[in-house]
Amino acid sequence: MAAAAFARGAGRCSAQLPRPLLRTQRAFARAGGAPGRRQHCQQVPAEQRLTRTWQQDGIRNIVLNNPLKRNALSLSMISSLREDILRDIESTDLRVIIISGEGPVFSSGHDLKELAFEKGEKHHREVFETCSEVMTLLPKLPVPVIAKVNGLATAAGCQLVASCDIAVASEESRFSTPGVNVGLFCSTPGVALGRSLPRKVAMEMLLTGEPMTAREALLHGLISRVVPEDKLEDETLRIARRICESSRPVVALGKATFYKQMEQDVSTAYRTASRVMVENLALQDGQEGIKAFVSKRKPAWSHS
Repeated sequence: MAAAAFARGAGRCSAQLPRPLLRTQRAFARAGGAPGRRQHCQQVPAEQRLTRTWQQDGIRNIVLNNPLKRNALSLSMISSLREDILRDIESTDLRVIIISGEGPVFSSGHDLKELAFEKGEKHHREVFETCSEVMTLLPKLPVPVIAKVNGLATAAGCQLVASCDIAVASEESRFSTPGVNVGLFCSTPGVALGRSLPRKVAMEMLLTGEPMTAREALLHGLISRVVPEDKLEDETLRIARRICESSRPVVALGKATFYKQMEQDVSTAYRTASRVMVENLALQDGQEGIKAFVSKRKPAWSHS
């Protein structure tokens, strides 16, 4: 199932999937849109790339790398991020993605120079549509995405944190949506915040632009963990490595099901989850895990 959501676009692994699981994942793709659906965009030339990326032991690190502009999510930055996320996404060698920012700012949000009147409505539309595409892509990926935040995350940068599956932040980190203060309400960040925070907390952030501390962000559910700055790297890697110890298709199925059932009423959600658990048992790794538990041994995942 590792790349079942990509069965139509990337396609090469769908033939290896158990039929019940493949049917479920195709249904998920039809309902929410396959991550690979819009991969027709042109690649960003190497000299224009604003991200750094490397992969080791199943963990892909993507660093927003334009600290002089506070890692602003320009169109070029967003496009580079999308490419880094989708590259070989169906490979079983990839198990977790970590997104971080170079320097003291995770991301300051959109590049306001790109939003000047002179750029024109067509360019403005492309900026927001591309950014929204990346944000909606993250929950649909077959691997978990962790935001590693050390510093300030504002506007679309805060939106990126809210869109990741897990977020680990240093104690000094701050989160805000200050667009209202410059005459551009953070409407698109509000989509992610409204689904991560209680309504009144999200509205206060959006209406005042005041920053939220890391502890407050943890309390309200915007992030999942707060650590001292010198522990941020180790703690993020600890979580990523723990995820890597599990079966990739089991994690992928579980993630897809979690987001799917969140959109449903409770009765429908239980029917969905019950059906998927049966399909989980049809996976080779589903049976391997049970056998290993009964035999009191460590499971040997085949990632199938």
